[in-house]
Amino acid sequence: MNFGDSIDAFVSALRFERGMAENTCKAYARDLRIFADWAAEHGKTAADGLSRMEIALFFQDERQEGRKGSTRARRAAAVRQFYHFLRERRLIPRDPTELLDPPRKEQPLPRILTEAEVFAMLDAVNGKDPRSLRDRALLELLYGCGLRVSEACDLELDDIVADGELVRVVGKGSKERVVPIGHAAGQAINAYLASGRAAFVRGRATETHLFATRLGGPFTRQAVFKTIRQRAAAVGIAPERISPHVLRHCFASHMLQHGADIRAIQELLGHADIGTTQIYTHVDSARFGEIHRKYHPRAL
Repeated sequence: MNFGDSIDAFVSALRFERGMAENTCKAYARDLRIFADWAAEHGKTAADGLSRMEIALFFQDERQEGRKGSTRARRAAAVRQFYHFLRERRLIPRDPTELLDPPRKEQPLPRILTEAEVFAMLDAVNGKDPRSLRDRALLELLYGCGLRVSEACDLELDDIVADGELVRVVGKGSKERVVPIGHAAGQAINAYLASGRAAFVRGRATETHLFATRLGGPFTRQAVFKTIRQRAAAVGIAPERISPHVLRHCFASHMLQHGADIRAIQELLGHADIGTTQIYTHVDSARFGEIHRKYHPRAL
């Protein structure tokens, strides 16, 4: 079986057997095609033609070409799962990645805005026109509930439950969680539903997504990025400092600063591994420095 057919079979299994999100499937396919192109340059057109040493050389070339640690780790995970799938289906006699050490993934600290910066951006979106009402509701929900951009785009009207006090979210791996909607986000959503959303959907009863574009369809990831950066620019926040995921980081970091339990934050974010959440404990170095100076007997 050539590389193309092998990759198609693997991605199909991810999509239909494991139920992985479409964006995840596309990312796996993209990384594996890069691997297949590298193999073709080295005279290999099928997955079973590569040895463990040759695959290790691919990882080495990725590092020497200056790929980020996170990119190399993701690509290595894709290659390893691909070979595991082929061996499991008995499409290859052995798994050459079995004894390979994966590249180490670097863990950069999340970028965050201060509370004052986030509040300034939110408070500046204070118009009563449909677009302002929609954008305020979107921003309040991203910051107030810590949603991923894809989760916000996928929200439907009936995901706002318990009289508007909770939002039902389907996260990575189709895992469902329920997140409280705070007072500010709740007010913004109510205002948008009462006076803003109808202007976008224009009576289209079939459109059930919570957030809609001016064309009446559901919000896309690109539309969310554009909206956030426009609203941030209005209060002087540079575009490279803001994104939907930065607001998710702010949600976690600001809650931690106010004393929230790390396990509770893990549940709210939908992290499967507490280690993913613990990176936020390294962000607020100024606060921890202050605590150390205040309480350690030898700090002063």
